[in-house]
Amino acid sequence: SHGFRIDPEGNLWATDVNGHIVIKVNTKGEVLMTLGEKGKPGMIREPNDIAFGRNGDIFVGQGHTPGPNGDPRVLKFDKNGKFIKSWGGKGKGPGQFEVVHSVVVDSKGLLWVADRENQRIQIFDQDGKFIREMKYHALPCSIHIGKEYIYVASGYAAQLLRLDLSGKVLAVLGKSGNGPGEFGEAHGVAASATGDVWVADTINSRVQKFTPKPSRK
Repeated sequence: SHGFRIDPEGNLWATDVNGHIVIKVNTKGEVLMTLGEKGKPGMIREPNDIAFGRNGDIFVGQGHTPGPNGDPRVLKFDKNGKFIKSWGGKGKGPGQFEVVHSVVVDSKGLLWVADRENQRIQIFDQDGKFIREMKYHALPCSIHIGKEYIYVASGYAAQLLRLDLSGKVLAVLGKSGNGPGEFGEAHGVAASATGDVWVADTINSRVQKFTPKPSRK
């Protein structure tokens, strides 16, 4: 398993990279939908993350393995799991990817895609039209979009980035290590409405929680 999201209806979605499937379950653990065929790379190949449109459309970011055998793409399905389209493919140009590692939808309905090894985030509309890209001196692994800030877990750069809603870096936290506030690999990020931020570290096998500093008066 690799990616985990909760949809607006409270259902749980998980991606199985080596199984080549995406699974939707309810809070009782009952399987409601499976995209792909387990163990058989076909329409879905190494899925990493999932995002949802307001109308229920499902976006799957795939292609965990960099290199000539990878197939990094964004796949679009309707709410019932019917395949609609895909876009991407290997490369460094607009709309191409090396590894599609995270996908999220912002408040305007635009899709933010972490193109990890190309050290950038690309933004598309929900039909796959390229809007723009943002380059970083980092390996963006995971994106969380909140109401005020965007957080990015930056892989082996061992950093947590805080961005404004346009993608501009406002602050950077972390360095390599295994102490408090340090990371082996900042791989996943999530944040609460109160501003708490959790970062998953695959090398140090842990999750760290960060809380906002009290404002000074």
